[in-house]
Amino acid sequence: MPEYRRVYIKGGTFFFTVVTNGRYPIFEDKSATDLLKTSFYRVTIAHPFEIDSIVVLPNHLHCIWILPEGDSDFSTRWRLIKSDFTRNYLAASAREISDSRRIKREKGIWQRRFWEHTIRDEADLNTHRDYIHYNPVRHGLSDSPANWEHSSFKMFVKKGFYSPDWGSIPRKELQEMDLE
Repeated sequence: MPEYRRVYIKGGTFFFTVVTNGRYPIFEDKSATDLLKTSFYRVTIAHPFEIDSIVVLPNHLHCIWILPEGDSDFSTRWRLIKSDFTRNYLAASAREISDSRRIKREKGIWQRRFWEHTIRDEADLNTHRDYIHYNPVRHGLSDSPANWEHSSFKMFVKKGFYSPDWGSIPRKELQEMDLE
């Protein structure tokens, strides 16, 4: 089995994909998404980084991080985010015994690894921002990036990076798309 090696660049910009175990749609529940936001916030206090862009879908998320100068340790940040979320999610779901979608008390909320890509230049950054923001449309979850709640798309519209109708697909065409 080939050994996987990550590229660590101090002060680097990275694109990530993180997936739930078995692609379980844990983030269909807004309270889970809120807990994830809290986990990101907690980790950034002790281990600062900037979230350039993000989208959270029911069973995975994509984001771009910019690490501080002199720091390349995104792996520790992901470990802390995943463990903080898991601990708090399990504690919250234990209080909600009637929740039929509750995950069994096990470590299996997240896939063990995550996928990362080092952003090489401005064109690469913009390509990955587009990928992130278009992802809800690509998966048939929304007819427009602007209509997906758990995304940084609206922030980019305010900055003038995108027009509000960027990436929109008429509902009829969306229903006819052959999605993965």
